[in-house]
Amino acid sequence: MVVLSVRSAHRRRYVLLILTVTGIVIYRQLSGQPDKLKINRKYGLTVNSSQFTLGGKTFRILSGSLHYFRVPQAYWKDRMIKMKACGLNTLTTYVPWNLHEPERKNFQFSAGLDLETFLLQAADLGLWVILHPGPYISSELDLGGLPSWLLRDRKMKLRTTYPGFTQAVDAFLDKLIPKLVPLQFRNGGPIIAVQVEHEYGSYGTDKKYLSFLKEALVQRGISELLLASDSTEGLKSKGVSQVLRTLNLRKLNQEDIKYLESVQPNSPVLITEYLTGHFDGWGDLHHVFSVEDMIAVVREVLRRGMSINLHMFHGGTNFGFMSGAVSNPSYKALVTSYDYDAPLSEAGEYTPKYHLLKEIFARYSNDPLPDMLALRWKESYSAAVMYRHLSLWDALPFTHEPFKFRVPINMENLPVYDRNGQAYGYTLYETTITTGGFLKSGNNIRDRALVFVNKGLIGIFDYKTTELAVSDGKEARTLSFLVENCGRVHFGHAMDNQRKGIVGDILLNNVPLRGFTIYSLDMTQSFIDNLYKARWKSLPAKPIFPAFLQGHLFVDGFPSDTFVKLPSWSKGVLFINSQNAGRYWKIGPQQALYVPGPFLNSGINQVTVFEEEESDFKLQFEPSPDLGMTVDIQ
Repeated sequence: MVVLSVRSAHRRRYVLLILTVTGIVIYRQLSGQPDKLKINRKYGLTVNSSQFTLGGKTFRILSGSLHYFRVPQAYWKDRMIKMKACGLNTLTTYVPWNLHEPERKNFQFSAGLDLETFLLQAADLGLWVILHPGPYISSELDLGGLPSWLLRDRKMKLRTTYPGFTQAVDAFLDKLIPKLVPLQFRNGGPIIAVQVEHEYGSYGTDKKYLSFLKEALVQRGISELLLASDSTEGLKSKGVSQVLRTLNLRKLNQEDIKYLESVQPNSPVLITEYLTGHFDGWGDLHHVFSVEDMIAVVREVLRRGMSINLHMFHGGTNFGFMSGAVSNPSYKALVTSYDYDAPLSEAGEYTPKYHLLKEIFARYSNDPLPDMLALRWKESYSAAVMYRHLSLWDALPFTHEPFKFRVPINMENLPVYDRNGQAYGYTLYETTITTGGFLKSGNNIRDRALVFVNKGLIGIFDYKTTELAVSDGKEARTLSFLVENCGRVHFGHAMDNQRKGIVGDILLNNVPLRGFTIYSLDMTQSFIDNLYKARWKSLPAKPIFPAFLQGHLFVDGFPSDTFVKLPSWSKGVLFINSQNAGRYWKIGPQQALYVPGPFLNSGINQVTVFEEEESDFKLQFEPSPDLGMTVDIQ
């Protein structure tokens, strides 16, 4: 017998793992608490004809997707309890590699990224877990959850067995998987299944890639049921042995089910992603999926004895710069909100979908469902009026030291962060010109740039606008490009070409510009903190933009959730107490940013806004969201 003691720093408790000679692992907390679920841990989730079994007993997966990285840590348990009260028995979550390893060998697993604590909380509440460790997860995240430093390699082939990719994957899994092994079902934890990659059949042609990932998981100790999920078309590609195929869909098509049953006979059907809604892009409408259509599919799935995961059950928020983008039919960045028209709203409120699902799932529960939690109060605070101003140009001394290059360098290849490059935010490129004429970007601006001559705005480059006129002048003038990474594409073959900033030559009168000074403006929390040391100016009648603006929000008593509305602001980023609450943009559809109570302090809160073009210098705090005009998903 081998006895191992594993310490959880967050809970300051120990878990005892007793490995018997037969390979069975028994789990017990040293507090003496018994296994609440009283289930046979010898047999994990198993395929048994048309049904799953768990612990040797018939088991139907009733699951919902909940992403820990899109929800404040203080609200994890709130969202989980609401899942249990709706009748779900399982939680599905993804692991974002880009957030956990923002720089090579710099791993982050604390605070809001404390995956182990998240999983232990699920276990405490009696929720099983289906885990998607990646490395690619899509999830509408920047680069599908892959870290941007991979793109420093000009030959990089993402999601393949290209050595530069697999070596990075191995290093990440070496750090991640040991955290998960003790939390597997047969080791006494909540993890009952693990997904191998994500929708690879719809994307990849590297026949060795999925086998590599499967072996990478197994060799590191993953022993629970392995899954692969895809659309029907994706499932038509060759699968991997001993990996259960599962479906992703919105509408139930009998032909899809028949096909899955034909390639995988005598196996239960699991819909790993039943899409309850949709994400939104800037400039679109807010997508909603009708309650009636969603409920009809859920009823039919359950009637047929299939298992289901609601994606999303609770969407949450793309705080900071984590949101991705789509490339088809053209590039479009995604909004900050990830409400997803899910059964539980962005702020954790019950929706009509939630109540109807609760009625349905209650019929499939052996025990009475727990009581629904009372909703958290949403507050309408007094407006925050901006009282001081710092132009972009005055903020430059608080960035990284500028770099000088003969040609423009994309942000991933800038020599910052121990040469891991810049991941998110803005990059400022400056050069000197002595003439006017026509400026051509050649689509080498990724993704959007404000263009200045001597700090005066002359226009905007994006994917549609690729030419600008520069006024004549013989004297030396500074030409500046403030380029924003609006979000890397999260799916499709455009992923290999998601380097940001200026990625090629910019031409003036058909001559490439040369001699650049480059500033990295990633707008991290430490950068915003450093701005407090700057010499801010009282707000002038006509401030220079782009600019940082600051004001105060006063919270009387315990902080509550709220929504920031910016009706007369143009485009920028909102920071609450130096924490990035996300992007806003007047083109919508989203017209208000969610600010959770845990972001706020009782008393005075510092509000900082980076605004690109114009503002009325006032932030309104209201108790309700505004996700914009809606359009039905067909």
